Amino acid sequence: MLVTVPPRSAAAGQRPALAYQTGFGNEHASEAVQGALPVGQNSPQQPPLGLYAELISGVAFTAPRAEQRRTWTYRIRPSAMHASFARIDNGLLRSAPLAEVETPARRLRWDPFAIPDTPADLIDGLATIACNGDLALQAGIAVHVYRANRSMQQRYLMNADGELMFVPEQGELLIATELGVLAVAPGELAVIPRGVLFRVELLDGAARGYVCENYGPAFRLPELGPIGSNGLASPRDFLAPVAAYEQRDERSQVVRKFMGNLWASDYDRSPLDVVAWHGTLAPYKYELARFQAINTVSFDHCDPSIFTVLSSPSPLAGVANADFVIFPPRWLVAEHTFRPPWFHRNAMSELMGLVHGSYDAKAEGFAPGGISLHNALLAHGPDLPSYERASRAELEPVKLEGTLAFMWESRYVLRPTRFALAAPELQPDYESVWDGFRKQFGVE
Repeated sequence: MLVTVPPRSAAAGQRPALAYQTGFGNEHASEAVQGALPVGQNSPQQPPLGLYAELISGVAFTAPRAEQRRTWTYRIRPSAMHASFARIDNGLLRSAPLAEVETPARRLRWDPFAIPDTPADLIDGLATIACNGDLALQAGIAVHVYRANRSMQQRYLMNADGELMFVPEQGELLIATELGVLAVAPGELAVIPRGVLFRVELLDGAARGYVCENYGPAFRLPELGPIGSNGLASPRDFLAPVAAYEQRDERSQVVRKFMGNLWASDYDRSPLDVVAWHGTLAPYKYELARFQAINTVSFDHCDPSIFTVLSSPSPLAGVANADFVIFPPRWLVAEHTFRPPWFHRNAMSELMGLVHGSYDAKAEGFAPGGISLHNALLAHGPDLPSYERASRAELEPVKLEGTLAFMWESRYVLRPTRFALAAPELQPDYESVWDGFRKQFGVE
């Protein structure tokens, strides 16, 4: 099924609506020029229209059919046609395993990171906050922030280390990929598969947001279990692009992230020259407002796993390499219950971000664009003002509105980078939000 969606940005008023194909993990097929897709086979001796057939594999050829991710592309020139890649500076980008600084046994929170004053596209503005696992073993994640004030001009990025999940907080992005174009605004997410080339344009002059680089198995929809066959994120609400190609014979730079480092090569053309494609490996976007939140209608605060949008599994069944969890607008109706998240010590490590509004467990200090990190078994929960307000509130049905927080949760400890621990945005007094809880037991 095809749908058309206009960009949300007011600055993009002249941009036509983009077409998308619907469905998560579907076998999609698209051609920008009629007759460009071969019929009945993948690699004919002479592909239609003088194009070159090329396969992009997301997993091993022998992966189970349900796990298989691969796409056949039909392009103007083979992507193998380029000069050698040479190392360039990594900037503030880091990868796992990370051991540049000791991982502190404390809770951490950062204010929003400023957008640079000097020109910076998305690659220039990437800064790693924390990572875990080992990219060479395809386990773990890295979490970055991006802060950009200009579009990528004749510059393209391909990540061979992991897929990239973008969560914009400020400014709409136009992500042009080998397989088509996505417009992604705050309140949405986009995932670019490992190995797919793309370029990012800014539709609002400046942009800021979060990126999860997933080294492990590709994100997929979580199992629903007792919830049943419906609920949470619906597969039909995920949108993949339609074929759209650039035919520009001019110099461009392709940046490749490989084994934790950035490498660059000059091309004499745009690498986004795919005229047609079919397969299951494709970029996609999702509007988070379409998530069907599941919650209690009796008592107690449910585990946050009920808010899982996407999950990357690990070899240990039920324990995620990474979960992407959101805390969207929703009704709170639990009776006889402390409704915000309870005090807890989790085996999983949690990194949170905020797209807009406020988070119900933190009265202040956690702003849109900010980050908190609570590593394995570090006690945390509501701050004192949030606790006092919620423990005394009238327990009437309340609609929690104007908020969108999220969390990447992982079985592996997230190790902050030297940059993150030295950043002026790091709040030195964050742990004081739990000061002042009075002894109530035995007090008359």
